[in-house]
Amino acid sequence: MLGDLRRAEREDLAEIIKIYNEAIKDGISTSDSTTVSVEEKEEWFLSHNETLPLLVKTYCGRIIAWISFQPFYANLPAYSKSAFVNIFIDKNFQGKKLGQQFLKEAIEHVQKGRIKTLLALIFADNPVSLKLFKKLNFKEWGHLNRVATIEGVDKDLLVLGLRIEE
Repeated sequence: MLGDLRRAEREDLAEIIKIYNEAIKDGISTSDSTTVSVEEKEEWFLSHNETLPLLVKTYCGRIIAWISFQPFYANLPAYSKSAFVNIFIDKNFQGKKLGQQFLKEAIEHVQKGRIKTLLALIFADNPVSLKLFKKLNFKEWGHLNRVATIEGVDKDLLVLGLRIEE
């Protein structure tokens, strides 16, 4: 198994943002189009908790990937057992099946909490992420046609879902 899984700590935020900014540059993993700073993501970092954690994967003491779980309709109690999941992997560790291992571990981690349903929003032109989530039994629950425009290109967004507790 490559790397260790743990909850993110405040000191990890700079490395988390570095990986995220790499993903922004690739143009298919996030709808952000400009890089972000640690300061801009401080509140986001602090919003994570035991039920909706921010997890990191480390290798030789270095963060090589992270996963965040965020509320789905945070202010509506009916959705309190559902969460969005996002995964980002350091470009030097992509293509090594790390994503599959890490996502599986992270799902097992949140299964112990109150989360029953996970949702992933993935651009239709991101076959690597689609393949990753589908390998772990996420199903396509929705297709939003041309809902995002990134650098002048209209993109379809797929909603993938997984029921982790019946």
